[in-house]
Amino acid sequence: MIERPFLLEQVKIALDRNPVVALVGPRQVGKTTLARNFVALGDPNYFDLEDPLSQVRLSEPMLTLGAMQGLIVIDEVQHAPDLFKVLRVIVDRPENKARFLILGSASPTLLRQSSESLAGRIEVLEMSGFSLAECGFSEMDTLWIRGGFPRSFLARSEADSRSWRKQFLAALVERDMPQLGAGLPAAQLFRLLTMLAHYHGQVWNAAELARSLGLSEPTIRRYLDLLAGMYLIRPLQPWFANLGKRQVKSPKLYFRDTGLLHQLLGIPDQPSLLSHPRCAASWEGFVIEQIIRRHQPDEAYFWATHTGAELDLLLVRDGVRLGIEIKRADAPKLTPSMRHALNDLELDALQVIYPGQLSYSLADQVQALPLLTALTREIFH
Repeated sequence: MIERPFLLEQVKIALDRNPVVALVGPRQVGKTTLARNFVALGDPNYFDLEDPLSQVRLSEPMLTLGAMQGLIVIDEVQHAPDLFKVLRVIVDRPENKARFLILGSASPTLLRQSSESLAGRIEVLEMSGFSLAECGFSEMDTLWIRGGFPRSFLARSEADSRSWRKQFLAALVERDMPQLGAGLPAAQLFRLLTMLAHYHGQVWNAAELARSLGLSEPTIRRYLDLLAGMYLIRPLQPWFANLGKRQVKSPKLYFRDTGLLHQLLGIPDQPSLLSHPRCAASWEGFVIEQIIRRHQPDEAYFWATHTGAELDLLLVRDGVRLGIEIKRADAPKLTPSMRHALNDLELDALQVIYPGQLSYSLADQVQALPLLTALTREIFH
């Protein structure tokens, strides 16, 4: 078992200041396991809406929940969207003594319903798979190849890990996506995921993908929004600056879990990954997720011009602009593209993240940092 103290503390703080806290994320990332730190399975204050007994107990939710006190956990809340209106009535009562922790597989519909019914009463926390800080820096290569889903990362062998990811993807296209409105056959949805995997780390081109799949561009965009809403894909938006230069205006796509990416690309193990043509793109996405999760910026973008200047990641927090360039190299060097990004975007600093062990300066305001250093110290100054 891997402890997740930072996430646990986030939930405790959120429950102290809000009557309702929603913990959302993909299936199988450990939401139920985390909730057991607050309410045990079998406790009358725990409801699992995939359990028929819990469904019966909540057949009259106002009567059942309105009479309860303390912390109440409702798991798989996406199966009962009408509950949000009930929760609003309960938490607005002056005599209310209950707090609610609701768990759900992330979806645009779920978040929209909760925000509409519980505006000003709910805090939404995102939960992903294991981070490098949680599983330990010595496990970096394993986390990179297997991804952070607990059953994939903790599998006894690479074969077991691949088998779990294969089953997860099958359930995704056969059950989860259709439940959220995906109308394509499972085989075509899997083909869509596979083609998206080849776009990992690249600028999104809806027209090209639509032609390949024989679908319309609006349909392709709708499925991309669906996958982003399920926290499986991160569309990294472009940053626009008034530079008098032609800038890229389409987002880049990244699979948030590199284990799923490698499964879709047919990469079975670490040696195969290191020799694969998408190795650098995979590493880039892995680093982006770790950096964003660790430092939690207010905004995150990429930047590129049509003349070739680019920046992998632009983070903004409290008005500070931090540039991140990601290099899978033994000793990265300063490039003209980095100088353009530093000057054109008026960065406060630019950091080059690489898989080495030494930190060193490349130029004024430009520093090369090992990934582990970037995750263990504050990079915003």
